[in-house]
Amino acid sequence: MHIHNLSNQNSILNSFILEMRDKDIQKDSMRFRRNIERTGEIIGYELSKILNYTAKNIQTPLGPSKTETIENDIVLCSILRAGLPIHNGLLNYFDGAENAFISAYRHHKNNSDNFEIIVEYLACPNLENKTLILADPMLATGQSMLATFEALKPFGKPKSVHLVSVIGAKEGVSFIENHFDKNTHLWIATIDETLSDKGYIVPGLGDAGDLAFGEKLQN
Repeated sequence: MHIHNLSNQNSILNSFILEMRDKDIQKDSMRFRRNIERTGEIIGYELSKILNYTAKNIQTPLGPSKTETIENDIVLCSILRAGLPIHNGLLNYFDGAENAFISAYRHHKNNSDNFEIIVEYLACPNLENKTLILADPMLATGQSMLATFEALKPFGKPKSVHLVSVIGAKEGVSFIENHFDKNTHLWIATIDETLSDKGYIVPGLGDAGDLAFGEKLQN
């Protein structure tokens, strides 16, 4: 797997990560969503550098111009609900992309620490020979990312796969390294050291979905 850890080089992204982690600043849900979105934009820009390009000729008011434009057929897929802000950030840059959405959540049977990933809702275009960008802001155990990818397989085999996250844990990164094709790309803003007993990233930032959209009812 090709791992692109953006925290290996200092940039303005550091400031967005700091604000997302800060327990006082993250109380502003609108700012939290915007920081996730801006992270998606930055990752989208970096990701765009390794896509395929083709020359295009256009006519300006003053004469002809030639530039290189992306030729990849891109499908953006995000995991609901926490993935919506990062999806918007990617879509701001890949505005011609097709879109897919999937729900995946942890089910802790009998309130135990062990859990399984439940996939319920899925809307997806044809993926055959396309560039799939699969986004989930928190890469903890990696199981949600894998379950989502498995659920997408009936829609066709992508030509290339790019996984996008904001914060991950080393354990989750290792998990997807072992379960995805070696040509898969992981684009991530930063990687934390460990997971809690319940499988949450430490130090992480908390529950991204709750911080972005409010606490959910438990059933």
